[in-house]
Amino acid sequence: MDSVADTNPYLDVQHPIAFDRMRAEHVRPAVAALLEQARADLATLEGDASEPRYDNTLGALEKLTEQLGRAMGVISHLESVATTQELREAFNDVQPLVSAFDSSIPLSSALFARLQAFATTDEAKALDPTRARFLHKTLESFVREGAALGAEEKAKLQALNVELSELTTRFSQNVLDSTNAFELIIEDRGRLRGLPPRVIDAAEQSARERGVSGYRFTLHEPSLTPILTYLDDAGIREQVYRAYYSRAASGEHDNRAVVERVLELRRNKAKLLGYRDFVDLVVAERMAQKGERARSFLEDLRTRTERAFAREKIELEAFRKNLEGPSAPPIAPWDVGYYAEKQRVQRYAFDEEALRPYFPLPQVLAGLFELVHRLYGVRVEAAPGTPVWHSTVESYRVLDADGSELGLFYADPYPREQKRGGAWMNAFITAEQTPQGWTPHVGLICANVTPPLNGGPALLSHREVETMFHEFGHLLHHLLSRVTVKSLSGTSVAWDFVELPSQIMENFCWERASLDLFARHYETGEPLPDELLARMLRARTYRGASAMMRQLGFGLVDLLLHMDHEPTRDGAALDHSRRILGEFSPAPLPNDHAMIASFGHLFSHPVGYAGGYYSYKWAEVLDADAFSRFRKQGLFSREVGSEFRDKLLSRGDSRDPMELFVDFMGREPDLKPLLERAGIEADVAA
Repeated sequence: MDSVADTNPYLDVQHPIAFDRMRAEHVRPAVAALLEQARADLATLEGDASEPRYDNTLGALEKLTEQLGRAMGVISHLESVATTQELREAFNDVQPLVSAFDSSIPLSSALFARLQAFATTDEAKALDPTRARFLHKTLESFVREGAALGAEEKAKLQALNVELSELTTRFSQNVLDSTNAFELIIEDRGRLRGLPPRVIDAAEQSARERGVSGYRFTLHEPSLTPILTYLDDAGIREQVYRAYYSRAASGEHDNRAVVERVLELRRNKAKLLGYRDFVDLVVAERMAQKGERARSFLEDLRTRTERAFAREKIELEAFRKNLEGPSAPPIAPWDVGYYAEKQRVQRYAFDEEALRPYFPLPQVLAGLFELVHRLYGVRVEAAPGTPVWHSTVESYRVLDADGSELGLFYADPYPREQKRGGAWMNAFITAEQTPQGWTPHVGLICANVTPPLNGGPALLSHREVETMFHEFGHLLHHLLSRVTVKSLSGTSVAWDFVELPSQIMENFCWERASLDLFARHYETGEPLPDELLARMLRARTYRGASAMMRQLGFGLVDLLLHMDHEPTRDGAALDHSRRILGEFSPAPLPNDHAMIASFGHLFSHPVGYAGGYYSYKWAEVLDADAFSRFRKQGLFSREVGSEFRDKLLSRGDSRDPMELFVDFMGREPDLKPLLERAGIEADVAA
């Protein structure tokens, strides 16, 4: 091994992670060495002729890819948040190799036979419930991933998995490049009428940083949303809307063929493994269990929402005509956010921009940390000196009530051109129980919220506050996990359950008591005024049916593309998806609408949320219902918080998720709280 590899920080990723020493040139030698070791360990495990026991079968299997997985997790992370051409090329080189190895493990006949042999032993029959679940799920996953196939079919499956890995990586990179390829420079300030001053100032600063005059806008969220919400100039709104919803659908970053091929590969994979379709394959281990059940769930919500949705569309059209006269044109997609905001201001005297001064990011985080201290007894403190990947990244330690360290996490809140869009949480290192106690978890939260301007703090929208709370909920699920089997720890749960711990946190962003922990004016320290809060709460369910239908559209386009799409009948996936999404849109979609070409949830990972986007709504039912306990028994109830921590957050996938929910609530989920929160229950009952 050369001198670079000898000092390679990827070879042994430990807490704290050496982000300050990680370079693109480390990637290839590190992955080569880790793959070589993993292959050797797999060969040893396959050739072990001793009596199968837990430690030399399941335990050995779990350790097999631990260091390789940690290294690839960090490499993939850096490619997402601090990408360079050199890092991207290295990542693209090693990703197929790792994918091929990972997919080869469940295809090992010798390993599968050893696992089956262990399952018949007295030790296996006497395993504690967590390890017994791990054995059961491992055997199931081996079958679902091809262990029972013949040699020829296994080779086909492995080739499918490698190609899916390559294509979905290319998809994600095309989206980032296509997003960054767009910029709009406007020199005439008069064309920016309607935009909040902070947005204009940020655009001017962005232009200045690029060495151009005027105002620079991009397709990143802090620039995109204000244009579509506030800008009076409909021509610019249309230009930006079309650019955003046609990303990665033409030119050198075109994802159309990638999407078609990914769908084809997923269909082939499902058939090869004996499933009706890809959705049935991925939800077999989730709460829904069958694709038809997920589809029925979404269709039921659609039926309950359609009446209110139709009313909201009519009301918005009438509102525009009332403003502009009976000859006003029909509302186009790039008009919806603009007129909806004007209608909301008129109806509720509420402008969301008025909230920003009360949500400076440092204060929001401090309040969030105080909230989880009250609920769960944990303490969050800064961890200065921890190596990070960018100067704007902060690191924190999380301590339990007894002072023991639960884990460390990083927060990367702001957009950069080297960073993909959206918000997410990742787990870098999962804790394990040792004779000395539990080792720390390590994770991160990433977002793309409004950055600081002119030396002041970052002032967030209320939706951005919800985003930070949401991702921190995922992080708590990781950091508070106490599961003796790493593979069942933290967020390694059914994907239609994983959003419960995150989405329940959003509820605290709407309660006076929890808002008082952080919602104070960044200059005066004044708490959020009662009148402004009252207007915010009255406006909460404004166009709730439209918001519901938007998510249902995403969920159903996912299911239909993966369950029913037939190219010879339905045409191109992009055109088919446009027709489906059009049924859920408050305005007719233009012919160049190509949202799925940049829909990373579905196509930036071999599985990801593909076949499972319904999970967001499924988990909303769970979180709306579960939060009712906090509202009834006390928002900061340590009793309820402790139960939620002990019965849900700490348990990972050590028990069936429905059992965990019932253990906390005392019954199965009720749909009514979600409908009430969305403000559409009255329409259902009418």
